Amino acid sequence: MPVITCIEDLKRLHRKRTPRMFWDYCESGSYTEQTFRENSSDFTKLRFRQRVARDLTGRDLSSTMAGHRVSMPVALAPVGSTGMQHPDGEIHAARAAARAGVPFTLSTMSICSIEDVAAASPDPFWFQLYVMKDEDFVDSAIERARAAKCSALVLTLDLQILGQRHKDLKNGLTSPPRPTIPNLINMALKPRWSLNMLKTPRRQFRNIVGHVKGVTSLSDLTTWTNEQFDPQLDWAKVARIRDQWKGKFILKGVLDPEDARMAADAGADAVIVSNHGGRQLDGALSSIRMLPSIVRAIGDRTEVWLDSGIRSGQDVLKALSLGATGTMIGRAYIHGLGAMGETGVTAALEVIRKEMDITMALCGERDVKAMGRHNLLIPQDFEGNWA
Repeated sequence: MPVITCIEDLKRLHRKRTPRMFWDYCESGSYTEQTFRENSSDFTKLRFRQRVARDLTGRDLSSTMAGHRVSMPVALAPVGSTGMQHPDGEIHAARAAARAGVPFTLSTMSICSIEDVAAASPDPFWFQLYVMKDEDFVDSAIERARAAKCSALVLTLDLQILGQRHKDLKNGLTSPPRPTIPNLINMALKPRWSLNMLKTPRRQFRNIVGHVKGVTSLSDLTTWTNEQFDPQLDWAKVARIRDQWKGKFILKGVLDPEDARMAADAGADAVIVSNHGGRQLDGALSSIRMLPSIVRAIGDRTEVWLDSGIRSGQDVLKALSLGATGTMIGRAYIHGLGAMGETGVTAALEVIRKEMDITMALCGERDVKAMGRHNLLIPQDFEGNWA
């Protein structure tokens, strides 16, 4: 068992143990990857104020996210193909999240199905929905999530059209992955991953296969997926899905104050400031830069969370200090999963929890909900008007 002290330790192991096409899928963005890089690097521009001579006993990281009690304001974000980073990856991540007392979000494009995860997870989880042209599939997915007792629906808004991701195209990472000779050779060089993958029957998108008429093979799945993301998704369709779901309703992929106000108007219980991890519109501002203006636009009408770029507990605290009431992590936990499976996800969450606890204390705070702008030193141009 290697000594894990930071997410970077898990990242190195992940790269070593996972086939290149799936590593690149995790650790890449669209086009030049400017937004992908700045999602993380912009956090470094924010500095903490160190405070001393404070009573630091009885520290508390617990909070709530969309009415759910959480041990810390961190949820596992939906990540497509998680079960290809590690066999049965969604199940392992859901179990680790449940033990840690934080929410897990299952992607529509998961390898393990809603039913697979529901049967294996000790706690209810959230389901993330992509809006497809096939309305019957959308309706069915919502009903399946309800039957599985999913406690929130996370609707992603920023994938109406797939951003161009050069590494995925060069690696043949289609949906499902294309078994090219270079890919097969690289997989063979990852014996731990390959042997474990052979042991599981879950190697395709089980939320789709068997649930869509005519999709019975990998070639059928590729054709269906390539045609299905709905470029006509609008606020009327958002309202239809909200009314159909009726439970906790979270909108993900908002990066503009005007869109944030419309999301609040649509009845969202939480709005997630996100640019899809830098995998959609390259050249957009980082999520952390856009967070303050979106918090101001929404006020206290609904919760505002931040996704994209978080790699540490310190990043979580910086987002909370700028007004977020919750955060979502994707790559940070995927590095743990790819490195060591369920144990690695647990390690990633423990790293983030410890970093939050120590940093919060050194900022002079005992309750994570007390973190605010008074805990930060913010560059004058960080929130500049770029319009």
